Amino acid sequence: MSHQRIPAHWTIQRSTPFFTKDTVPAALLSHHNTAQGVFGQLCVMEGTVTYYGFANSDATEPELEVVIKAGQFATSPPQYWHRIEMSDDAQFNINFWSDADKGSQPLFHAKKTN
Repeated sequence: MSHQRIPAHWTIQRSTPFFTKDTVPAALLSHHNTAQGVFGQLCVMEGTVTYYGFANSDATEPELEVVIKAGQFATSPPQYWHRIEMSDDAQFNINFWSDADKGSQPLFHAKKTN
């Protein structure tokens, strides 16, 4: 799962700026998933980002753990629940890939909390 292939005809719809511990959106540190028809590609520039994948939105124990080091990337398939942790010196960004123009549609969804 750490490197599922993005279909060759898909293109990057959006890219985030580089995030650090100070700028990472809180949603990325808690359960969230990529939208239907969207792959996430997490690219680490510095430090380490650990990706935790979950079987569903309610799972508390990860079924997958991938450590992504500087110069590496990992992919997250559509609608797969996950979260990240990052080292203090981490810098990373995310490219969102799709086979169709997503316009202003959301590319990921955070878990709703009660």
